[in-house]
Amino acid sequence: MSSAPNQTLIPDDPLLIAGTAYTSRLLVGTGKYRDLDETKRAIEASGAEIITVAIRRTNIGQNPDEPNLLDVLPPDRYTYLPNTAGCYSAKDAVRTCQLARELLDGHDLVKLEVLGDEKTLYPHITETLKAAEQLVKDGFRIMVYTNDDPIMARELEQIGCVAVMPLAGPIGSGLGIQNRYNVLEIVANASVPILVDAGVGTASDAAIAMEMGCDGVLMNTAIAAAQNPVLMASAMKKGIEAGREAFLAGRMPRKRYASASSPIDGTFF
Repeated sequence: MSSAPNQTLIPDDPLLIAGTAYTSRLLVGTGKYRDLDETKRAIEASGAEIITVAIRRTNIGQNPDEPNLLDVLPPDRYTYLPNTAGCYSAKDAVRTCQLARELLDGHDLVKLEVLGDEKTLYPHITETLKAAEQLVKDGFRIMVYTNDDPIMARELEQIGCVAVMPLAGPIGSGLGIQNRYNVLEIVANASVPILVDAGVGTASDAAIAMEMGCDGVLMNTAIAAAQNPVLMASAMKKGIEAGREAFLAGRMPRKRYASASSPIDGTFF
């Protein structure tokens, strides 16, 4: 009788963010859902351990008479990642991070995003750099949303950001990874985690990002705007896991011509 197959094909492979290990490489947002119940069910289905919250748009205690996200997604179960969505200047982004630290009892892990305009939601790079420098000096641990420029990614890492998060496509577009070569260049030269942020539309997009060697993917609209967000969250979880396994396995080389699956050498006739 043959022995049972090895069920632990992948070695211990945590995502390390600012010295903390996470099992899931999928980070998810908490906005755009129909209600808090759907938010809760989708995030549970995703398996995510890090969840982002837009401080300017979500109640985590600022409004005591409104439903509080902390009651649905308890901080002792999830790592909250406050973000500066909706900020268009370094000044506003810094102030928002300071508010988040106050509301979350000294929490210093934040996602920095400073936007350039309302139409594209592309990052305002000079303001992002300014905010990152100030926040790092103020003791924050910064995961930073940026464009897919390898030089900018390097600059943000050198400032002291704990993770760099280049966009794959415009926020909420669902277009997938539009410039794979830039993302590959960022991954190849980074010594901090690189997570694709923005542009993912479906599970195959997430899998491709992971196959390219990204350390994780952050998404919100791709799940929340799906016809069945809870089912899409489950699909994204599987896409992330499959992509990571494929990256660790090492894909076969690409070839121009066919290569028979069953070798013809040594056949009987």
